[in-house]
Amino acid sequence: MVQTKSAISYIKNRSQHYPVTLLPAGAVTVEAQGKDLTEMIDLHEAGAVAFSDGIHPLQGADVTLKALQYMQMFDGLLMNKPEHTRLTENGQMHEGEASTRLGMRGIPSLAEEVMVTRDLQLLAYTGGKLHFSLISTAAAIEAIRIAKAQGLQVTCDVASYQIAFTDETVAPFDTDYKVAPPFRSASDAEAIKEGLQDGTIDVLVSAHTPQDVEGKKLEYDLAEFGITNLETAFAVANSTMELPLDVLLEKFTTNPRRILGLAQPKIAIGEPANITLFNPAATWVPDKNKTKSKSHNSPFYGQELKGRVLGIFHKGQLVLNQSF
Repeated sequence: MVQTKSAISYIKNRSQHYPVTLLPAGAVTVEAQGKDLTEMIDLHEAGAVAFSDGIHPLQGADVTLKALQYMQMFDGLLMNKPEHTRLTENGQMHEGEASTRLGMRGIPSLAEEVMVTRDLQLLAYTGGKLHFSLISTAAAIEAIRIAKAQGLQVTCDVASYQIAFTDETVAPFDTDYKVAPPFRSASDAEAIKEGLQDGTIDVLVSAHTPQDVEGKKLEYDLAEFGITNLETAFAVANSTMELPLDVLLEKFTTNPRRILGLAQPKIAIGEPANITLFNPAATWVPDKNKTKSKSHNSPFYGQELKGRVLGIFHKGQLVLNQSF
């Protein structure tokens, strides 16, 4: 996220000649410190498609309320990662039997659920549009399901890798499995599947968080959170989410554009081509020696996945996947 008009213009101009389209999000608060609101109207007019403090969850109810009210002047979208940071402080993995057995400080589901409940109450009070980033617990999903049934303008996403592992199946003390929110319980994984199937969860995201070697090759409690997932996002979801292909693609493509208020690309004569080439049945094994990423913090290296992206065609440019 960025907080100046010039930064938004730079990002948009920088990507004009590349086969990607960057859609900047504006910061909700100055320096993402959760205190003073940014000049959101100016950022919106400059091209910000939504507003978020990114990896810094909004902690103050007063700031969240004011942001929801302010954004209604231009029909803006507030995106927030629901996490009570005092409850997750020093946490390393999902709080449960596995964390107790391993002697690691847990990250409780309550830290997510209490913030989802709070933000939904604020949304009901103020109106506006709210999107939750990186949902991971059954109770949070159920709260969002109820809010949608009540007519609130709320949407949410989940990391495409979120149910690839549970707290019981991660490799103990392997920092490549350390993500935020953490891999949770088997019952949470089932709730995510159900939420994707019934439409409660709108979007699948890569949650791509590359880290350098110095950030991961450490003791588990000192290592950074996050995995690199841009190359594997589709394949991991296709291999684990148990969704029909058309629903899976909707979560990755049309739903995000709908939530952000963007026009949907069309495959038609006279329309600019914006196409991803893929084979949903192809199996492959990610190899850290062939990855195009500069980061290698992934638990999927050496694991067979189903579904392979072959390339893209965008802005008149064909880019093929060369990591076969």
